Amino acid sequence: MAKKHSNKLDFDTGWHYDPAPESPELAKLKDSYDLFIDGKFVKPTSGKYFDTTSPSSQKILAKVAEADKRDVAKAVTAARKAYEGTWSRLRPSERGKYLFRIARVIQERSRELAVTESLDGGKPIRESRDIDLPLVAAHFFYHAGWADKLSYAFPGRKVGPLGVAGQIIPWNFPLLMAAWKIAPALATGNTVVIKPAETTPLTSLKLAEILQEVDLPPGVVNILTGAGSTGECIVRHPDVDKIAFTGSTEVGKLIRKTLAGTDKRLTLELGGKAANIVFEDAALDQAVEGIVNGIFFNQGHVCCAGSRLLVQESISEKLVRKLKDRMETLVVGDPLDKNTDIGAINSKEQLKKIQGYLKVGQREGAEIFQTSCPLPKRGNWCPPTLFLNASQSHRISQEEIFGPVLAIQTFRTVDEAIEKANNTPFGLSGGVWTDKGAKAFHVSERIKAGVVWNNTFNKFDPASPFGGYKESGFGREGGRHGLEAYLNISETGGNR
Repeated sequence: MAKKHSNKLDFDTGWHYDPAPESPELAKLKDSYDLFIDGKFVKPTSGKYFDTTSPSSQKILAKVAEADKRDVAKAVTAARKAYEGTWSRLRPSERGKYLFRIARVIQERSRELAVTESLDGGKPIRESRDIDLPLVAAHFFYHAGWADKLSYAFPGRKVGPLGVAGQIIPWNFPLLMAAWKIAPALATGNTVVIKPAETTPLTSLKLAEILQEVDLPPGVVNILTGAGSTGECIVRHPDVDKIAFTGSTEVGKLIRKTLAGTDKRLTLELGGKAANIVFEDAALDQAVEGIVNGIFFNQGHVCCAGSRLLVQESISEKLVRKLKDRMETLVVGDPLDKNTDIGAINSKEQLKKIQGYLKVGQREGAEIFQTSCPLPKRGNWCPPTLFLNASQSHRISQEEIFGPVLAIQTFRTVDEAIEKANNTPFGLSGGVWTDKGAKAFHVSERIKAGVVWNNTFNKFDPASPFGGYKESGFGREGGRHGLEAYLNISETGGNR
């Protein structure tokens, strides 16, 4: 039953939506979680644990083990033993069966996993339920199909696994990033030591429970929780053959410097400052929905978020007016409420960073617009924000903010739009909105980014490679290209 005095306004009726929350009890959380090493949950050598806290309620969800150098050594030893004794010797079709089982159990437990993701990370349940979890299962299904077909992926060449893969993932898509990395590594015959972000470890630990449920051989996947020092130990361990990192550009540069002179493989998926380019012949209502989806629905917590909007000058006033009207309908609030559009900022530190950029943008002379939606009194919240009249030199146009903040610039010609889109240190993604197919192809080919969406934004598929250029990293994840990062490919073959 609808009533007044809630968050979301229906402009046709003047009524509001009632809250429709999922129960946090669906997450089925334990009081504490240990490290997952060699197929078992084991206590950390140091005996240290840290709290993981809900960014929306500020409640402690669980205590989580903190791995140190000794735990990393145990995990790498278990992964090496599993690689040499079990996993690399297993028939590829059998490896594929394990991945299929993982995917099916993820589907069966998807509601539990989605609620856990929203509790621990702050993202709206609609996103974790309808986007993240289906993609998580899809990545395991997709790579299960590749496990016994690698010779078809690289015809005329011989392929072999690398060995032990060390993987470090961020807090914005905790379970999806784990799937992006674990699934191709296992499909190609490698074993894994993976570290989730310290602020969002819970779904990775639930994944460990799933690995036990499907009887994955011990040591094939090891999950270590901890802070940056834990990830550094994984990077530096001499018996790790490949590092896959998704995170900030600053940390990515440090990892690359650390591995210089070694023979370890490395792939990096780093920051971004994607430009959404809207031409005067675009379908404006569709473009507005794409803009909102690209930056606000995910709190801007996506490295490929469309955090820059380039609008052709002739339609800028009309588009901005439509965008402001649409923003006023957005609900900021409880991530477990199915009506919520924008959840909580992941941590107090990230919120402080975003607030710092809001001050920078105003100090630089851009005009700020924020929605009038009410914010909860408790938790980490930031209203959807526009910066109008931003210039190319403004920091808000050049630096990754990682929050629901959109910088708007105008352009007159196609060449000017392309030049502005490419004038950042990043090159992860972009978007083009036009009803002219030739223009879409022309602009997409000239944007220096790994992924360019046409008349949509933030759409993913496990069969499509994803990755960046310049300071957005190198290497690809997903598709046939993503398999290469976990394989030795040669005319003569042979494992490392």
